[in-house]
Amino acid sequence: MTLRVKVKERLGKKFDDEIRFFKGWMSNTRAVGSIIPTSSVTARRMASVINPTSGLPVLELGPGTGVITKAILGTGLAPEKLTSIEFSTDFYNHLVARFHGVNFINGDAFDLDRTLGDLRNATFDSVISAVPLLNFPMHRRVALIEDLLSRVPAGRPVVQISYGPLSPVVAMPDRYQISHLDFVVRNIPPAQLWTYRRTH
Repeated sequence: MTLRVKVKERLGKKFDDEIRFFKGWMSNTRAVGSIIPTSSVTARRMASVINPTSGLPVLELGPGTGVITKAILGTGLAPEKLTSIEFSTDFYNHLVARFHGVNFINGDAFDLDRTLGDLRNATFDSVISAVPLLNFPMHRRVALIEDLLSRVPAGRPVVQISYGPLSPVVAMPDRYQISHLDFVVRNIPPAQLWTYRRTH
């Protein structure tokens, strides 16, 4: 296969993903945070916090078209060690066909005990989240972050992407720590990455 054909195929696939993402955004603007998929640069930065040698699975929320999923698997994590929850049934069907071996669940990240089912008591190495938190009231954002932190060991991160200048979750130093992971200009729109950790 020539380089030109490879580039054409890659651009065609990227365009297909963007069209699929835009359609998902149009059908449910509350469940999708941006009209364009996360950039691969941003996805790799989010996935960089994962420890693929911990032996623990990883939880992904809001995989969309799979850009972040691909970056997570790129860390060396085995597909069967990744549980990924997608609210959109269209995105879910696309992901199942694209990533073999990953445990995709079509469900609600805000109701994790029900959504995770048999995995509700699992401990995860870390959580990588693209849930559009700014579309939800603050009390639901805080409840989600605290729920996620209860599912990872103390000190391990929940990574959240957001498009506002501040953490999408209010600071509560007695309950969790907030750190700014990165500001990624090579994303449309530019993305802020945040980490949340519990200390005990």
